[in-house]
Amino acid sequence: MKIQEIAVSINRAENRFELEVDGKLSFIAYYPKDDHTLVLTHTEVNPIMAGRGFGTQLMEGTFGYIERNFLKIIPLCTSVTAYIRRHPEYKRLVSPAALLPL
Repeated sequence: MKIQEIAVSINRAENRFELEVDGKLSFIAYYPKDDHTLVLTHTEVNPIMAGRGFGTQLMEGTFGYIERNFLKIIPLCTSVTAYIRRHPEYKRLVSPAALLPL
């Protein structure tokens, strides 16, 4: 079963990428390191949405925004790091300033 494609939005006031489904919010928190780099610090998927593909949609929507805006990331969040390890095509978004090997 394919999940409904819902756009990931950026909430600059809260410094996070958000995915809202049926009033339930999931997000990836970040802070800007500089004008070209975002540090991804925490991922939270609403428990009701867990296991239904929304976490993947949140990651891919976030990475899509980062790529479209010619940004790089420093993944401090273990969920983001694990996702990139499983999907090495996203290593291209990781800043050379990242200290963790992926």
